[in-house]
Amino acid sequence: MVQALTLTLGQGEAEAIVLAQECRADLILLDEKLGRAAAEHLGLRVTGLIGVLIEAKRRGFVDDAAALAELIRSRGVWLADSLIELLRKA
Repeated sequence: MVQALTLTLGQGEAEAIVLAQECRADLILLDEKLGRAAAEHLGLRVTGLIGVLIEAKRRGFVDDAAALAELIRSRGVWLADSLIELLRKA
């Protein structure tokens, strides 16, 4: 299964998806569009970094998810302005 997935995905994404299936994980964390689509196609529930930050704010683990996202972005992780704005509204 990993080999089949690596035809369109990176090795890490492919292995994560297969492992999530084998472990019957409740959720898999993926940000890349193709990886998310493949995981969803296989019946996995998917979230990404923004989803994690929204949930962390909802549960009270962080006060300002947008500021945390800005810090993450300042370290070289690409985040669209629209995603930061989404966090401001969350």
